[in-house]
Amino acid sequence: MKNYYILLIALIGLNGFSQESGEVQEGTIKAVVVNAQSDRPLESVHIVNLNQVIGTITNKKGEFSITAAVNDTLYFSYLGFKSQKIRITNDMFKFKDTKIALTELAYALEEVILKPYQLTGYLEIDVKNLPINTAYQYSISGLSKSYEAGNKSPSAVTKVLGAILNPADLLRNLFGKKPQQMRKLRQVKEDDAIRDLLASKFDRETLTELLQIEKVDIDDILSNCNYSKSFIRTANDLQILDAISACYEEYKVLNRQK
Repeated sequence: MKNYYILLIALIGLNGFSQESGEVQEGTIKAVVVNAQSDRPLESVHIVNLNQVIGTITNKKGEFSITAAVNDTLYFSYLGFKSQKIRITNDMFKFKDTKIALTELAYALEEVILKPYQLTGYLEIDVKNLPINTAYQYSISGLSKSYEAGNKSPSAVTKVLGAILNPADLLRNLFGKKPQQMRKLRQVKEDDAIRDLLASKFDRETLTELLQIEKVDIDDILSNCNYSKSFIRTANDLQILDAISACYEEYKVLNRQK
């Protein structure tokens, strides 16, 4: 009996020690985002958990909370500041006074050259001389504005049939090698905080982090899916996400039929 009590006490002590020293697997991270130069809190900073594909923003005091697990990566994005990635550690769960500092960026405006059309003043002549945009316009779900595709009809067949028939095609290589990242597309579209972030951005940085692909890969995907250079150049990140998602869904359908 004495040995039984000794063993029970030892187990209780070991359990208490493991709870104190063991790592927290998952929970809510709370921290504050500040300006690295002034140490002032930053409001409306977007935070995305790249592993769990959820997002949030900071309040007026720069505070935020987000669900995360140890070794998850948080991506911080704020206009005029350098984006930053932080790996979650066990200490971030233990200490509630964590500060995340973002550094300001200096932007140089590029020279813009305007090339006006040579107008004659005669409507019939000027209309004929103006370039005609023959690209098709199509709507994206959830957006009030339309997007521009290329000159060919962007049906499923014309978008990705080449990817199915040609094993070396870029679409097959990218989509086939990154199925896990492509499956994140639906998760991204369902999170309002991430959608709001993407709708305000045009740099593709958040997309490349979420999908783990390069910016050049994004351009190649859209080109092979028959989106025009004008759309690729001017669309915001949410429109780009929607376009990639539509192309991937059609790719999967044709791939199953092959």
